[in-house]
Amino acid sequence: MSINQSGWRPTAPEQGKGNVPASVTGNKALMLEEALIFEIGDSHTTGVDFADMPARATTSKLGALARKAPIGLPGLSEPETVRHYTRLSRQNYGIDLGFFPLGSCTMKHNPRLNEKMARLPGFSDVHPLQPVDTVQGALEVIHQLAHWLVTLTGMTSVAMSPKAGAHGELCGILAIRAALEAKGEGHRKVILVPESAHGTNPATAAFAGYGVEDIPATAEGRVDTAALKARLGPDVAGVMITNPNTCGLFERDMREISDAVHAAGGFVYCDGANFNAIVGRVRPGDLGIDAMHINLHKTFSTPHGGGGPGSGPVVFSAALTPYAPLPFVENQDGQFVLVEEETAGEHHAGSFGRMVAFHGQMGMFTRALTYILSHGADGLRQVSEDAVLNANYILRSLDDTLDAPFGPSGPCMHEALFSDSGLAEGFSTIDVAKGLIDEGFHPMTMYFPLVVHGAMLVEPTETESKAALDQFIAALRSVAERAKAGDPSLKTAPHFAPRARLDETLAARKPVLVWKDPAPLAQAAE
Repeated sequence: MSINQSGWRPTAPEQGKGNVPASVTGNKALMLEEALIFEIGDSHTTGVDFADMPARATTSKLGALARKAPIGLPGLSEPETVRHYTRLSRQNYGIDLGFFPLGSCTMKHNPRLNEKMARLPGFSDVHPLQPVDTVQGALEVIHQLAHWLVTLTGMTSVAMSPKAGAHGELCGILAIRAALEAKGEGHRKVILVPESAHGTNPATAAFAGYGVEDIPATAEGRVDTAALKARLGPDVAGVMITNPNTCGLFERDMREISDAVHAAGGFVYCDGANFNAIVGRVRPGDLGIDAMHINLHKTFSTPHGGGGPGSGPVVFSAALTPYAPLPFVENQDGQFVLVEEETAGEHHAGSFGRMVAFHGQMGMFTRALTYILSHGADGLRQVSEDAVLNANYILRSLDDTLDAPFGPSGPCMHEALFSDSGLAEGFSTIDVAKGLIDEGFHPMTMYFPLVVHGAMLVEPTETESKAALDQFIAALRSVAERAKAGDPSLKTAPHFAPRARLDETLAARKPVLVWKDPAPLAQAAE
């Protein structure tokens, strides 16, 4: 493997020292060093034998689209192909391998029952262009899931078609814009975003054409309600707030904030990424929320994307329901129908339009509804209670070793937040994170939220056992104590991963994303 070309190299500090011979392959026991697929095969060979193609006298139907040069892809045999991707998969880390402590991401177990249901005939092979009378079961799944989402959030309606959380944010903001324009208040061009909100919120508002202004956080990590009220005015379209927020805290002034925004003529958008912490316990509709996206992968256990588009339904208040996007499913006299542009009529004439070509992500809908039905209302309530319990267990188990800036603010919700305060000089959050890799754990979210210096954000979810949490706590405590003591080995961690620590600044600014054959370059030099 031309490892110098990519700048990557196997890490084996124990090899080549003393009586331990250096590996000539780069392999470390059964952790096999894998070349790029372009370096395994070449474009001049194939994995199977083909007879020469007979000469064709007729003109190709491809015309100018006919290929005139080699395609440039390597030819591999089946064993080579299978081994290549299997070896790569063994270097990956996933939720089925171990605890994923990423804060704000809610990486929870995906129950296999969900997968079984999503693979049932009629769900797995449904097509969006089928006649409505042939997909009644699929439409009923969408309708039933929509009912659960509206009921759990205390809202009036839901748009099922958005394909992800950020897509859902845009959906909510577009509905707010449509509502303001309908009232003749399209001049409102400012969205207020608290510092404790998700980072996608200001990006979404700006993408939709709004000016974004920050609202500071208090010393205890919550929205500065007084500062928010002081900024409200005739130019403010609304506020995008995350609750529970990214500091892991519940915004207890949420109702007061909503009332103030509504009194000033604006709308309240809530980022629902952290709904897993309050599902079954708090209904956002009761807090005055006008729109909120729900990440099905975070709260209702569907995979992150699932090998394709994910799903981020958006629930709406009565004030925004007339402006929600099409399509949606209705039950009309026992028959499920898709309400689209041609059939929206007067009851949905104010819709801002469509978010996607079709109706949403059927595989995610089936998985999420399976999860909801298998838990029931009481089970979903226990989900949030256990998620909060696990996060507080981590917070209080480590606040004697790591600085917990908002620990005095009371119990956290879904995630525990620590800072790099107290580490030895020259040591930072990234050293702790890389040290965790050597302990067999994926690192937590680093340097976010920005209101905390050197933030380390840990979200355990409800699906981790106490034994798994105790293992993680012991590992993080050990690494943190080494960082506080100035252990120099942390500066070069990880030592046991397939790759050494990269220059992350260089990788971000000058990423090498496309493989290029070095041979033509060598010929040109000659």
